[in-house]
Amino acid sequence: MNRFLFFLALFGSIIVPGMAAEEFDVLIKNGTVYDGSGGEGRKADVALRGDKIAGVGDFKDAKAALTIDAQGLAVAPGFINMLSWSTESLIADGRSQSEIRQGVTTEIMGEGESMGPVNDRVREKMLRDQKDIHYDVTWTTLADYLRFLEKRGISCNVASFIGATTIRENVIGFDDKAPTPEQLEEMRALVRQEMEAGALGIGTSLIYPPAFYAKTEELIELCKVAAQYQGKYISHLRSEGNQLLEAFDELLRISREAKIPAEVYHIKAAGKSNWPKLDALLAKIEAAQKEGLKITADMYAYTAAGTGLDACLPPWTAEGGYPALFKRLRDPELRKKIAAEVKTPSDKWENLYLAAGSPEQILVVGFKSEKLKPLTGKSLAEVAKMRGKDPVETIMDLIAEDESRIESIYFLMAEENIRKELAKPWISFGSDEASQAPEGVFLKSNPHPRAYGNFARVLGKYVREEKVIPLGEAIRRLSALPASNLGLDHRGLLEEGMFADVVVFDPAKIGDRATFEKPHQYAVGMKHVFVNGKQVLKDGDHTSAKPGRALWGPGKVR
Repeated sequence: MNRFLFFLALFGSIIVPGMAAEEFDVLIKNGTVYDGSGGEGRKADVALRGDKIAGVGDFKDAKAALTIDAQGLAVAPGFINMLSWSTESLIADGRSQSEIRQGVTTEIMGEGESMGPVNDRVREKMLRDQKDIHYDVTWTTLADYLRFLEKRGISCNVASFIGATTIRENVIGFDDKAPTPEQLEEMRALVRQEMEAGALGIGTSLIYPPAFYAKTEELIELCKVAAQYQGKYISHLRSEGNQLLEAFDELLRISREAKIPAEVYHIKAAGKSNWPKLDALLAKIEAAQKEGLKITADMYAYTAAGTGLDACLPPWTAEGGYPALFKRLRDPELRKKIAAEVKTPSDKWENLYLAAGSPEQILVVGFKSEKLKPLTGKSLAEVAKMRGKDPVETIMDLIAEDESRIESIYFLMAEENIRKELAKPWISFGSDEASQAPEGVFLKSNPHPRAYGNFARVLGKYVREEKVIPLGEAIRRLSALPASNLGLDHRGLLEEGMFADVVVFDPAKIGDRATFEKPHQYAVGMKHVFVNGKQVLKDGDHTSAKPGRALWGPGKVR
Protein backbone atom coordinates (compact mmCIF):
# COMPACT_ATOMS: atom_id res chain seq x y z
CA MET A 1 0.00 0.00 0.00
CA ASN A 2 1.45 3.40 -0.89
CA ARG A 3 1.97 6.03 1.79
CA PHE A 4 -0.94 8.23 0.61
CA LEU A 5 -3.47 5.42 0.98
CA PHE A 6 -1.93 4.42 4.30
CA PHE A 7 -2.49 7.87 5.80
CA LEU A 8 -5.99 8.12 4.38
CA ALA A 9 -6.80 4.80 6.01
CA LEU A 10 -5.21 5.84 9.28
CA PHE A 11 -6.60 9.35 9.62
CA GLY A 12 -9.49 9.63 7.20
CA SER A 13 -12.65 7.68 6.57
CA ILE A 14 -11.61 5.54 3.60
CA ILE A 15 -11.44 1.80 4.23
CA VAL A 16 -8.67 0.18 2.22
CA PRO A 17 -9.41 -3.29 0.77
CA GLY A 18 -7.98 -6.03 2.95
CA MET A 19 -8.07 -3.93 6.09
CA ALA A 20 -10.58 -4.47 8.90
CA ALA A 21 -13.55 -2.11 8.84
CA GLU A 22 -13.51 0.66 11.43
CA GLU A 23 -15.69 0.06 14.45
CA PHE A 24 -17.58 2.71 16.37
CA ASP A 25 -20.08 2.82 19.21
CA VAL A 26 -22.54 4.92 17.22
CA LEU A 27 -22.77 5.72 13.52
CA ILE A 28 -25.21 8.35 12.30
CA LYS A 29 -25.45 7.81 8.56
CA ASN A 30 -26.89 9.65 5.56
CA GLY A 31 -27.80 12.85 7.40
CA THR A 32 -27.20 16.46 6.45
CA VAL A 33 -24.47 17.61 8.81
CA TYR A 34 -24.42 21.18 10.13
CA ASP A 35 -21.16 21.21 12.04
CA GLY A 36 -21.75 24.45 13.96
CA SER A 37 -19.53 26.63 11.78
CA GLY A 38 -22.56 28.42 10.28
CA GLY A 39 -22.35 27.15 6.72
CA GLU A 40 -24.74 25.07 4.67
CA GLY A 41 -25.23 21.43 5.54
CA ARG A 42 -23.38 18.63 3.76
CA LYS A 43 -24.12 14.97 3.35
CA ALA A 44 -21.91 13.05 5.77
CA ASP A 45 -21.83 10.41 8.47
CA VAL A 46 -20.98 11.13 12.09
CA ALA A 47 -19.15 8.47 14.11
CA LEU A 48 -19.01 8.36 17.92
CA ARG A 49 -16.62 6.38 20.07
CA GLY A 50 -16.94 6.63 23.83
CA ASP A 51 -17.76 10.20 24.79
CA LYS A 52 -16.09 11.77 21.75
CA ILE A 53 -16.78 12.33 18.07
CA ALA A 54 -14.52 9.89 16.23
CA GLY A 55 -15.01 11.44 12.81
CA VAL A 56 -17.26 13.17 10.30
CA GLY A 57 -17.15 11.88 6.73
CA ASP A 58 -17.99 8.83 4.61
CA PHE A 59 -18.09 5.72 6.77
CA LYS A 60 -20.06 3.44 4.45
CA ASP A 61 -17.99 0.34 5.28
CA ALA A 62 -17.69 0.98 9.00
CA LYS A 63 -19.38 -1.04 11.72
CA ALA A 64 -21.08 0.24 14.85
CA ALA A 65 -22.93 -1.10 17.86
CA LEU A 66 -25.71 1.37 17.01
CA THR A 67 -26.41 2.71 13.53
CA ILE A 68 -28.96 5.47 12.93
CA ASP A 69 -30.23 6.27 9.45
CA ALA A 70 -30.57 10.06 9.36
CA GLN A 71 -31.77 10.29 5.77
CA GLY A 72 -33.72 13.53 5.37
CA LEU A 73 -32.66 14.72 8.84
CA ALA A 74 -30.27 17.39 10.12
CA VAL A 75 -27.35 16.38 12.34
CA ALA A 76 -25.92 19.14 14.54
CA PRO A 77 -23.95 19.84 17.72
CA GLY A 78 -25.99 19.81 20.91
CA PHE A 79 -27.62 23.14 21.71
CA ILE A 80 -26.52 25.33 24.61
CA ASN A 81 -29.08 27.19 26.74
CA MET A 82 -27.33 30.42 27.71
CA LEU A 83 -29.91 31.26 30.39
CA SER A 84 -31.28 28.27 32.24
CA TRP A 85 -33.30 28.30 35.45
CA SER A 86 -33.16 24.50 35.78
CA THR A 87 -31.34 24.91 39.10
CA GLU A 88 -34.22 23.32 41.05
CA SER A 89 -36.06 21.40 38.33
CA LEU A 90 -33.05 19.16 37.70
CA ILE A 91 -33.14 18.20 41.38
CA ALA A 92 -36.77 17.14 40.96
CA ASP A 93 -36.25 15.44 37.59
CA GLY A 94 -32.79 15.02 36.13
CA ARG A 95 -34.09 14.03 32.71
CA SER A 96 -34.41 17.68 31.57
CA GLN A 97 -37.31 16.58 29.42
CA SER A 98 -38.62 19.81 27.90
CA GLU A 99 -35.14 20.87 26.78
CA ILE A 100 -33.63 17.53 25.75
CA ARG A 101 -36.66 17.19 23.44
CA GLN A 102 -35.54 20.44 21.78
CA GLY A 103 -31.91 19.35 21.47
CA VAL A 104 -30.52 21.28 24.45
CA THR A 105 -27.57 19.31 25.82
CA THR A 106 -26.01 21.98 28.06
CA GLU A 107 -27.68 24.28 30.62
CA ILE A 108 -25.93 27.49 31.69
CA MET A 109 -27.11 28.90 35.03
CA GLY A 110 -26.41 31.90 37.25
CA GLU A 111 -28.50 34.93 36.26
CA GLY A 112 -27.81 37.08 39.29
CA GLU A 113 -28.55 34.33 41.79
CA SER A 114 -26.62 31.07 41.81
CA MET A 115 -26.82 27.88 43.88
CA GLY A 116 -23.62 28.79 45.68
CA PRO A 117 -21.70 29.91 47.58
CA VAL A 118 -23.99 29.18 50.53
CA ASN A 119 -23.74 30.31 54.15
CA ASP A 120 -26.42 30.09 56.86
CA ARG A 121 -28.15 33.27 55.70
CA VAL A 122 -28.33 32.18 52.07
CA ARG A 123 -29.36 28.62 53.03
CA GLU A 124 -32.24 29.99 55.10
CA LYS A 125 -33.40 32.10 52.15
CA MET A 126 -33.13 29.18 49.72
CA LEU A 127 -35.25 26.97 51.97
CA ARG A 128 -37.79 29.75 52.64
CA ASP A 129 -38.23 30.57 48.93
CA GLN A 130 -38.95 27.00 47.80
CA LYS A 131 -42.36 26.56 46.18
CA ASP A 132 -43.44 23.36 44.47
CA ILE A 133 -40.00 21.72 44.54
CA HIS A 134 -38.52 20.97 47.97
CA TYR A 135 -34.95 19.87 48.66
CA ASP A 136 -32.22 20.02 51.27
CA VAL A 137 -29.29 22.38 50.68
CA THR A 138 -26.39 20.06 51.43
CA TRP A 139 -23.66 21.97 49.54
CA THR A 140 -21.74 25.12 50.44
CA THR A 141 -20.15 26.09 47.12
CA LEU A 142 -21.41 26.51 43.58
CA ALA A 143 -18.96 23.86 42.37
CA ASP A 144 -20.29 21.40 44.95
CA TYR A 145 -23.85 22.03 43.75
CA LEU A 146 -22.86 21.20 40.16
CA ARG A 147 -21.14 18.02 41.36
CA PHE A 148 -24.26 17.22 43.39
CA LEU A 149 -26.35 17.33 40.20
CA GLU A 150 -23.84 15.22 38.30
CA LYS A 151 -23.75 12.58 41.05
CA ARG A 152 -27.55 12.61 41.40
CA GLY A 153 -27.88 11.93 37.68
CA ILE A 154 -28.82 14.38 34.92
CA SER A 155 -29.38 13.97 31.20
CA CYS A 156 -27.80 17.31 30.28
CA ASN A 157 -24.51 19.02 31.00
CA VAL A 158 -24.52 21.93 33.47
CA ALA A 159 -22.32 24.95 34.14
CA SER A 160 -22.86 28.19 35.99
CA PHE A 161 -21.91 31.79 36.51
CA ILE A 162 -21.54 33.06 40.08
CA GLY A 163 -24.53 35.20 40.98
CA ALA A 164 -23.39 38.62 42.16
CA THR A 165 -26.64 38.76 44.14
CA THR A 166 -25.67 35.57 45.95
CA ILE A 167 -22.21 36.94 46.75
CA ARG A 168 -23.83 40.11 48.16
CA GLU A 169 -26.33 38.08 50.22
CA ASN A 170 -23.48 35.98 51.66
CA VAL A 171 -21.52 38.99 52.86
CA ILE A 172 -23.88 41.98 53.22
CA GLY A 173 -27.33 40.43 53.39
CA PHE A 174 -30.43 42.10 51.95
CA ASP A 175 -29.88 45.73 52.97
CA ASP A 176 -29.41 48.74 50.71
CA LYS A 177 -25.85 49.61 51.65
CA ALA A 178 -22.40 49.54 50.15
CA PRO A 179 -19.83 46.99 51.33
CA THR A 180 -17.13 48.10 53.71
CA PRO A 181 -13.54 47.59 52.46
CA GLU A 182 -13.40 44.41 54.56
CA GLN A 183 -16.68 43.14 53.14
CA LEU A 184 -15.60 43.88 49.59
CA GLU A 185 -12.43 41.86 50.14
CA GLU A 186 -14.58 39.00 51.49
CA MET A 187 -16.75 39.20 48.37
CA ARG A 188 -13.68 39.12 46.13
CA ALA A 189 -12.39 36.08 48.01
CA LEU A 190 -15.66 34.21 47.39
CA VAL A 191 -15.44 35.03 43.68
CA ARG A 192 -11.82 33.84 43.60
CA GLN A 193 -12.78 30.58 45.30
CA GLU A 194 -15.58 29.83 42.84
CA MET A 195 -13.60 30.88 39.77
CA GLU A 196 -10.74 28.57 40.75
CA ALA A 197 -13.33 25.81 41.15
CA GLY A 198 -14.62 26.34 37.60
CA ALA A 199 -17.34 29.00 37.55
CA LEU A 200 -17.84 30.80 34.23
CA GLY A 201 -17.77 34.35 35.57
CA ILE A 202 -20.10 36.88 37.21
CA GLY A 203 -23.84 37.06 36.50
CA THR A 204 -26.09 39.95 37.54
CA SER A 205 -29.80 40.77 37.49
CA LEU A 206 -29.79 44.43 38.38
CA ILE A 207 -33.48 45.34 38.39
CA TYR A 208 -34.15 43.14 41.41
CA PRO A 209 -33.28 43.88 45.04
CA PRO A 210 -30.81 43.30 46.61
CA ALA A 211 -28.86 43.33 43.30
CA PHE A 212 -30.39 46.74 42.58
CA TYR A 213 -28.53 48.12 45.61
CA ALA A 214 -25.10 47.26 44.19
CA LYS A 215 -23.23 50.20 42.69
CA THR A 216 -21.23 49.88 39.46
CA GLU A 217 -17.92 50.11 41.34
CA GLU A 218 -18.80 47.06 43.42
CA LEU A 219 -19.51 45.03 40.28
CA ILE A 220 -16.26 46.16 38.66
CA GLU A 221 -14.28 44.88 41.64
CA LEU A 222 -15.93 41.45 41.46
CA CYS A 223 -15.41 41.28 37.71
CA LYS A 224 -11.72 42.16 38.04
CA VAL A 225 -11.27 38.94 40.02
CA ALA A 226 -13.28 36.88 37.52
CA ALA A 227 -11.22 38.33 34.64
CA GLN A 228 -8.05 36.89 36.19
CA TYR A 229 -9.51 33.43 35.49
CA GLN A 230 -10.72 34.14 31.92
CA GLY A 231 -14.22 34.69 33.29
CA LYS A 232 -17.07 36.59 31.64
CA TYR A 233 -19.58 39.16 32.86
CA ILE A 234 -23.21 38.50 31.93
CA SER A 235 -26.02 40.82 32.95
CA HIS A 236 -29.73 41.39 33.13
CA LEU A 237 -29.25 45.12 32.66
CA ARG A 238 -30.29 47.63 35.32
CA SER A 239 -33.00 48.70 32.90
CA GLU A 240 -34.46 47.15 29.77
CA GLY A 241 -36.94 49.99 29.38
CA ASN A 242 -36.84 53.68 30.22
CA GLN A 243 -33.08 53.66 30.97
CA LEU A 244 -32.09 50.93 28.50
CA LEU A 245 -29.24 52.77 26.80
CA GLU A 246 -27.86 54.13 30.07
CA ALA A 247 -27.98 50.63 31.56
CA PHE A 248 -26.01 49.28 28.63
CA ASP A 249 -23.44 52.03 29.18
CA GLU A 250 -22.96 50.61 32.69
CA LEU A 251 -22.22 47.17 31.22
CA LEU A 252 -19.71 48.76 28.85
CA ARG A 253 -18.00 50.54 31.71
CA ILE A 254 -17.72 47.28 33.67
CA SER A 255 -16.29 45.50 30.61
CA ARG A 256 -13.73 48.24 29.99
CA GLU A 257 -12.56 48.79 33.54
CA ALA A 258 -12.50 45.14 34.57
CA LYS A 259 -11.08 44.10 31.18
CA ILE A 260 -13.68 41.35 30.88
CA PRO A 261 -15.88 40.10 28.01
CA ALA A 262 -19.54 40.95 28.63
CA GLU A 263 -22.91 39.64 27.51
CA VAL A 264 -26.43 41.09 27.72
CA TYR A 265 -28.97 38.62 29.07
CA HIS A 266 -32.23 38.30 27.07
CA ILE A 267 -31.65 41.44 25.00
CA LYS A 268 -34.83 43.47 24.58
CA ALA A 269 -36.52 46.87 24.63
CA ALA A 270 -39.32 46.51 27.17
CA GLY A 271 -42.47 48.61 27.06
CA LYS A 272 -44.06 50.06 23.92
CA SER A 273 -42.62 53.53 24.43
CA ASN A 274 -39.13 51.97 24.50
CA TRP A 275 -39.42 49.76 21.41
CA PRO A 276 -37.73 52.36 19.14
CA LYS A 277 -34.61 52.23 21.36
CA LEU A 278 -33.61 48.78 20.16
CA ASP A 279 -31.90 50.08 17.00
CA ALA A 280 -29.72 52.39 19.08
CA LEU A 281 -28.86 49.56 21.47
CA LEU A 282 -27.81 47.24 18.64
CA ALA A 283 -25.73 50.05 17.13
CA LYS A 284 -24.04 50.70 20.50
CA ILE A 285 -23.10 47.03 20.83
CA GLU A 286 -21.65 46.87 17.32
CA ALA A 287 -19.70 50.09 17.89
CA ALA A 288 -18.20 48.56 21.04
CA GLN A 289 -17.28 45.43 19.09
CA LYS A 290 -15.49 47.56 16.48
CA GLU A 291 -13.65 49.23 19.35
CA GLY A 292 -12.32 45.80 20.29
CA LEU A 293 -14.55 45.00 23.25
CA LYS A 294 -15.98 41.47 23.43
CA ILE A 295 -19.68 42.25 23.79
CA THR A 296 -22.39 39.71 22.92
CA ALA A 297 -26.00 38.99 23.86
CA ASP A 298 -28.58 36.22 24.09
CA MET A 299 -32.34 36.21 23.61
CA TYR A 300 -35.56 34.23 23.78
CA ALA A 301 -37.96 34.19 20.87
CA TYR A 302 -41.13 35.56 22.50
CA THR A 303 -42.77 38.96 23.00
CA ALA A 304 -43.51 38.24 26.67
CA ALA A 305 -41.10 38.26 29.59
CA GLY A 306 -41.40 36.13 32.70
CA THR A 307 -40.46 37.19 36.22
CA GLY A 308 -42.01 37.87 39.61
CA LEU A 309 -45.11 39.94 40.28
CA ASP A 310 -42.92 41.82 42.76
CA ALA A 311 -41.19 43.40 39.74
CA CYS A 312 -44.15 45.78 39.79
CA LEU A 313 -43.02 47.19 43.14
CA PRO A 314 -40.28 49.78 43.87
CA PRO A 315 -36.99 48.17 44.99
CA TRP A 316 -36.97 49.79 48.44
CA THR A 317 -39.95 47.66 49.42
CA ALA A 318 -37.75 44.53 49.54
CA GLU A 319 -34.90 45.97 51.59
CA GLY A 320 -34.16 43.45 54.31
CA GLY A 321 -35.48 40.54 52.23
CA TYR A 322 -38.86 39.05 51.45
CA PRO A 323 -40.09 38.82 55.08
CA ALA A 324 -39.60 42.60 55.33
CA LEU A 325 -41.47 43.06 52.02
CA PHE A 326 -44.45 41.02 53.22
CA LYS A 327 -44.58 43.05 56.45
CA ARG A 328 -44.59 46.34 54.52
CA LEU A 329 -47.42 45.11 52.29
CA ARG A 330 -49.55 44.63 55.40
CA ASP A 331 -48.98 48.20 56.61
CA PRO A 332 -51.89 50.44 55.46
CA GLU A 333 -49.82 53.63 55.35
CA LEU A 334 -46.91 52.05 53.49
CA ARG A 335 -49.36 50.49 51.02
CA LYS A 336 -50.56 53.97 50.07
CA LYS A 337 -46.99 55.09 49.41
CA ILE A 338 -46.20 51.92 47.42
CA ALA A 339 -49.37 52.18 45.32
CA ALA A 340 -48.62 55.80 44.47
CA GLU A 341 -45.10 54.93 43.30
CA VAL A 342 -46.29 51.97 41.23
CA LYS A 343 -48.73 54.23 39.38
CA THR A 344 -46.18 57.02 38.78
CA PRO A 345 -43.80 56.79 35.80
CA SER A 346 -40.16 56.91 36.86
CA ASP A 347 -36.69 56.42 35.41
CA LYS A 348 -35.28 55.49 38.83
CA TRP A 349 -36.45 51.86 38.80
CA GLU A 350 -37.86 49.29 36.37
CA ASN A 351 -41.65 49.37 36.78
CA LEU A 352 -43.03 46.34 34.91
CA TYR A 353 -46.61 47.19 35.86
CA LEU A 354 -46.49 50.34 33.75
CA ALA A 355 -44.24 48.77 31.10
CA ALA A 356 -46.86 46.09 30.40
CA GLY A 357 -49.35 48.82 29.54
CA SER A 358 -52.37 47.36 31.34
CA PRO A 359 -53.27 44.65 33.89
CA GLU A 360 -54.66 42.59 31.00
CA GLN A 361 -51.04 42.20 29.81
CA ILE A 362 -49.87 40.52 33.02
CA LEU A 363 -50.56 36.83 33.76
CA VAL A 364 -50.07 35.28 37.20
CA VAL A 365 -48.76 31.73 36.71
CA GLY A 366 -46.85 30.45 39.76
CA PHE A 367 -48.12 30.51 43.35
CA LYS A 368 -46.70 28.99 46.53
CA SER A 369 -50.03 28.74 48.37
CA GLU A 370 -52.44 25.92 47.46
CA LYS A 371 -55.27 28.34 48.22
CA LEU A 372 -54.17 30.71 45.45
CA LYS A 373 -53.22 28.11 42.81
CA PRO A 374 -56.71 28.21 41.20
CA LEU A 375 -55.75 31.70 39.95
CA THR A 376 -52.92 30.21 37.87
CA GLY A 377 -53.02 31.43 34.27
CA LYS A 378 -55.40 34.33 34.87
CA SER A 379 -54.58 37.93 34.02
CA LEU A 380 -54.07 40.47 36.77
CA ALA A 381 -57.15 42.25 35.40
CA GLU A 382 -59.26 39.10 35.83
CA VAL A 383 -58.04 38.51 39.38
CA ALA A 384 -58.62 42.15 40.33
CA LYS A 385 -62.16 41.96 38.97
CA MET A 386 -62.84 38.70 40.82
CA ARG A 387 -61.70 40.31 44.05
CA GLY A 388 -63.37 43.66 43.47
CA LYS A 389 -60.08 45.49 43.98
CA ASP A 390 -57.85 47.91 42.12
CA PRO A 391 -55.09 46.02 40.16
CA VAL A 392 -52.27 47.58 42.20
CA GLU A 393 -54.02 46.74 45.46
CA THR A 394 -54.45 43.22 44.10
CA ILE A 395 -50.70 42.94 43.41
CA MET A 396 -49.92 43.86 47.01
CA ASP A 397 -52.62 41.55 48.39
CA LEU A 398 -51.49 38.55 46.35
CA ILE A 399 -47.80 38.87 47.25
CA ALA A 400 -48.62 39.32 50.95
CA GLU A 401 -51.00 36.36 50.93
CA ASP A 402 -48.73 34.01 48.97
CA GLU A 403 -45.55 35.16 50.71
CA SER A 404 -43.65 34.71 47.46
CA ARG A 405 -42.68 36.78 44.45
CA ILE A 406 -45.45 35.02 42.40
CA GLU A 407 -44.21 33.97 38.97
CA SER A 408 -45.81 36.15 36.29
CA ILE A 409 -45.73 36.79 32.56
CA TYR A 410 -45.56 40.32 31.13
CA PHE A 411 -46.27 41.13 27.47
CA LEU A 412 -43.63 43.79 26.86
CA MET A 413 -41.84 43.39 23.50
CA ALA A 414 -42.41 43.93 19.79
CA GLU A 415 -42.35 41.08 17.26
CA GLU A 416 -40.48 43.31 14.82
CA ASN A 417 -37.68 43.75 17.37
CA ILE A 418 -37.38 40.00 17.86
CA ARG A 419 -36.68 39.63 14.15
CA LYS A 420 -34.06 42.40 14.31
CA GLU A 421 -32.32 40.62 17.18
CA LEU A 422 -32.49 37.26 15.41
CA ALA A 423 -30.67 38.75 12.44
CA LYS A 424 -27.59 39.64 14.50
CA PRO A 425 -24.76 37.07 14.23
CA TRP A 426 -23.50 37.73 17.78
CA ILE A 427 -26.75 36.84 19.58
CA SER A 428 -27.20 33.33 21.00
CA PHE A 429 -30.26 31.86 22.74
CA GLY A 430 -31.49 31.20 26.27
CA SER A 431 -34.86 30.05 27.57
CA ASP A 432 -34.80 32.00 30.88
CA GLU A 433 -36.85 29.08 32.20
CA ALA A 434 -36.56 25.72 33.90
CA SER A 435 -36.50 22.45 32.03
CA GLN A 436 -39.50 20.41 33.10
CA ALA A 437 -42.14 17.87 32.08
CA PRO A 438 -45.96 17.78 31.80
CA GLU A 439 -46.26 15.59 34.87
CA GLY A 440 -46.00 15.52 38.64
CA VAL A 441 -44.80 18.55 40.55
CA PHE A 442 -44.39 20.63 37.39
CA LEU A 443 -48.14 20.73 36.77
CA LYS A 444 -48.68 22.76 39.93
CA SER A 445 -47.67 25.97 38.09
CA ASN A 446 -47.68 27.30 34.55
CA PRO A 447 -44.26 28.09 33.11
CA HIS A 448 -43.60 30.55 30.32
CA PRO A 449 -44.00 28.52 27.08
CA ARG A 450 -40.32 29.16 26.38
CA ALA A 451 -39.63 26.34 28.89
CA TYR A 452 -40.91 23.89 26.30
CA GLY A 453 -40.44 25.73 23.03
CA ASN A 454 -37.75 28.41 22.81
CA PHE A 455 -35.16 26.51 20.76
CA ALA A 456 -37.63 24.63 18.59
CA ARG A 457 -39.40 27.94 17.96
CA VAL A 458 -36.21 29.46 16.57
CA LEU A 459 -35.77 26.55 14.14
CA GLY A 460 -39.43 26.21 13.21
CA LYS A 461 -41.00 29.67 13.18
CA TYR A 462 -38.01 31.86 12.43
CA VAL A 463 -35.82 29.60 10.28
CA ARG A 464 -38.21 27.38 8.33
CA GLU A 465 -41.38 29.45 8.19
CA GLU A 466 -40.21 33.06 8.21
CA LYS A 467 -36.66 32.54 6.88
CA VAL A 468 -35.22 35.25 9.15
CA ILE A 469 -31.90 33.37 9.29
CA PRO A 470 -30.58 30.25 7.48
CA LEU A 471 -30.60 26.90 9.27
CA GLY A 472 -26.79 26.61 9.40
CA GLU A 473 -26.46 30.05 10.97
CA ALA A 474 -29.15 29.28 13.56
CA ILE A 475 -27.32 26.09 14.53
CA ARG A 476 -24.03 28.00 14.91
CA ARG A 477 -25.72 30.39 17.31
CA LEU A 478 -27.30 27.50 19.22
CA SER A 479 -23.99 25.69 19.63
CA ALA A 480 -20.57 26.96 18.57
CA LEU A 481 -21.19 30.64 19.37
CA PRO A 482 -22.17 30.14 23.04
CA ALA A 483 -19.52 27.43 23.50
CA SER A 484 -16.85 29.83 22.22
CA ASN A 485 -18.15 32.77 24.25
CA LEU A 486 -18.08 30.67 27.41
CA GLY A 487 -14.78 28.94 26.71
CA LEU A 488 -16.31 25.47 27.08
CA ASP A 489 -13.77 22.72 26.50
CA HIS A 490 -14.29 20.79 23.23
CA ARG A 491 -18.00 21.62 22.92
CA GLY A 492 -20.14 23.28 20.27
CA LEU A 493 -18.85 21.73 17.03
CA LEU A 494 -19.19 18.45 15.16
CA GLU A 495 -15.51 17.69 14.70
CA GLU A 496 -13.25 14.79 15.48
CA GLY A 497 -12.11 14.94 19.10
CA MET A 498 -15.01 17.07 20.32
CA PHE A 499 -17.31 15.73 23.03
CA ALA A 500 -20.21 13.81 21.51
CA ASP A 501 -23.14 16.12 22.21
CA VAL A 502 -25.11 15.50 19.02
CA VAL A 503 -28.70 16.13 17.93
CA VAL A 504 -30.66 14.73 14.98
CA PHE A 505 -33.89 16.47 13.96
CA ASP A 506 -36.34 16.91 11.12
CA PRO A 507 -35.98 20.46 9.74
CA ALA A 508 -39.39 20.14 8.08
CA LYS A 509 -41.18 19.35 11.35
CA ILE A 510 -39.29 20.86 14.25
CA GLY A 511 -41.35 23.45 16.11
CA ASP A 512 -42.84 24.57 19.39
CA ARG A 513 -46.31 23.59 20.60
CA ALA A 514 -46.44 25.26 24.02
CA THR A 515 -48.76 28.26 24.37
CA PHE A 516 -49.41 30.77 27.14
CA GLU A 517 -52.78 29.08 27.74
CA LYS A 518 -51.38 25.52 27.59
CA PRO A 519 -47.63 25.73 28.22
CA HIS A 520 -47.00 22.11 29.24
CA GLN A 521 -46.61 20.78 25.70
CA TYR A 522 -43.43 19.29 24.27
CA ALA A 523 -41.86 20.60 21.08
CA VAL A 524 -41.88 18.29 18.05
CA GLY A 525 -39.36 17.25 15.41
CA MET A 526 -36.34 16.26 17.52
CA LYS A 527 -35.53 12.60 16.80
CA HIS A 528 -32.29 11.66 18.55
CA VAL A 529 -30.08 13.32 21.15
CA PHE A 530 -26.69 12.17 22.44
CA VAL A 531 -24.95 13.66 25.47
CA ASN A 532 -21.32 12.69 26.00
CA GLY A 533 -21.86 9.85 23.53
CA LYS A 534 -24.88 8.35 25.31
CA GLN A 535 -28.32 8.39 23.72
CA VAL A 536 -30.86 10.30 25.83
CA LEU A 537 -33.53 10.72 23.12
CA LYS A 538 -34.40 7.85 20.76
CA ASP A 539 -37.02 8.26 18.05
CA GLY A 540 -38.43 11.21 20.00
CA ASP A 541 -38.70 9.40 23.33
CA HIS A 542 -36.49 9.89 26.37
CA THR A 543 -34.31 6.88 27.17
CA SER A 544 -33.94 7.87 30.86
CA ALA A 545 -30.15 7.89 30.43
CA LYS A 546 -28.37 10.48 32.58
CA PRO A 547 -24.84 10.97 31.21
CA GLY A 548 -24.73 14.72 31.87
CA ARG A 549 -21.67 16.29 33.43
CA ALA A 550 -20.66 19.38 35.32
CA LEU A 551 -18.69 21.60 32.92
CA TRP A 552 -16.09 24.09 34.08
CA GLY A 553 -14.83 27.47 32.96
CA PRO A 554 -11.39 27.91 31.38
CA GLY A 555 -9.95 29.38 34.57
CA LYS A 556 -10.50 26.30 36.71
CA VAL A 557 -7.41 25.37 38.69
CA ARG A 558 -6.69 21.80 37.59
